[in-house]
Amino acid sequence: MNTDWLFPLTRQTIDAPCTIEIGHTAESLFAHVEIDGDFEMRPGDRVLVQNAPTETPFGYRIAVSRRATIIRAGLIERIWTRLCGNFEINELYDVSFTNRRAL
Repeated sequence: MNTDWLFPLTRQTIDAPCTIEIGHTAESLFAHVEIDGDFEMRPGDRVLVQNAPTETPFGYRIAVSRRATIIRAGLIERIWTRLCGNFEINELYDVSFTNRRAL
């Protein structure tokens, strides 16, 4: 039975190589994951990195290659994520035109 028409409705998992860069210096503390290859991340998609390093010594930056599992969101998850994201972005805006010095 051909179930290709169900893929927009159900979750799909894809394994792909990825590059992890972690930095722990006096100027910055960061961790970035970049999927190697031509993968388009969509709203609601999740990435699980296999055997990711959890820490790096102070003053160092490391870059390692690992495998990642991309869990594609189904149609309902994508719609829900897009809808919630549009409303939650407004929480990031904090615009005020009051004179705080008057207090």
